[in-house]
Amino acid sequence: MNNSLLYLSLILLAGIAAGRLVKQARLPNVTGYLLIGLLIGPHLLGLIPEGFVESAYMLSDAALGFIAFSIGGEFKITYLRKVGKGPVLITILEAMGAVVLVLAGLLIAGFPLPLALCLGAIAAATAPAATIMVIRQYKAKGPLTDTLMTVVAMDDAVALMAFGIAAGIARTMTSPGNSSIWASVFQPLLEIVLSLGLGFLLGLVMAFPLRWFKKDGNRTILMLGFVLLGVGLAELFDLSGLLLCMAAGAALVNLSGHAPDVFRLAEGFTPPLFLAFFVLSGAEMNLSILPSVGLAGALYILLRVAGKIGGSYLGALLGKAPVLVRRWLGPALVPQAGVAIGLSLAATKILPEYGDTIRAVVLSATILYEVVGPVLAKLSLKKAGEIPAE
Repeated sequence: MNNSLLYLSLILLAGIAAGRLVKQARLPNVTGYLLIGLLIGPHLLGLIPEGFVESAYMLSDAALGFIAFSIGGEFKITYLRKVGKGPVLITILEAMGAVVLVLAGLLIAGFPLPLALCLGAIAAATAPAATIMVIRQYKAKGPLTDTLMTVVAMDDAVALMAFGIAAGIARTMTSPGNSSIWASVFQPLLEIVLSLGLGFLLGLVMAFPLRWFKKDGNRTILMLGFVLLGVGLAELFDLSGLLLCMAAGAALVNLSGHAPDVFRLAEGFTPPLFLAFFVLSGAEMNLSILPSVGLAGALYILLRVAGKIGGSYLGALLGKAPVLVRRWLGPALVPQAGVAIGLSLAATKILPEYGDTIRAVVLSATILYEVVGPVLAKLSLKKAGEIPAE
């Protein structure tokens, strides 16, 4: 039976039930979505057939577009000027610390360069939702909290740009006949520039009709249409949909006074889309290949944490942040979820020969990070004295 609506309803209902169950254990909803997807997917219970999971790529592409669009909305120039260069420096160094250590570790262990490049770039991403949830739950306040909020807001944008560069290089390396310097270096850079440029134009154009369409329903339609247009244009011209939609969000938030309403509407519109995306991500995970990626997974998990801690410490030191920020910021950056899963999906399309390995490494790491990450974030804030006495 090929009943797509039945499968989609099962995904939504099972996902929301799993989210509520894991909440009782004080775990993020995304952990429940991934686990229930794994359970009902084709590799365990088989309630969702493999054919449906493979055919739902449009749903995943749309979810990635909205994730990137929302990340772009964090790039408000007035806000970046207000926080100063310190958090920006920390963000760049902690993200690059994870990239460099994971990349180097995988290469030393003998893994192929294209695989190491993609996993290294994905390692830069953090999970803002899990970190912010801890801050709000325990009413944390202080310099570490302020720095942490700023860093996690910018972190995924750095990850998207790092992935754009890494994926472009990896794709040219694995494509037949692309051995020239142009193909290996300049072509990926051109793809990034064109993706950002077209995304900026899309955000600019989107700003105009918002002046005349005031109702929430109309603005929701505009937002949906423009984000899907961005995803479609990226596919049409073989560009990065993630970078294009991120640039569109960044352009809109800086060019339109109506942008806050648009991003507010996105928060209300996208939860079912994101839920389905994460459940499908779990359904795609094949447990049978986990033994074959054990070393890659272990290196990814350990070296990413080391890179985050070391990079954030160096950035805080150079940015002259307080001692408590230097010492405890890194452990609070361990959570990783949505953007990393999205990037792993994008990587499977770019490098299909390594797709199963990338997905298995990132999804298994995500489950672990989402379990221990919030605990480490709470511990960091408590050690810094920014959580009120319970």
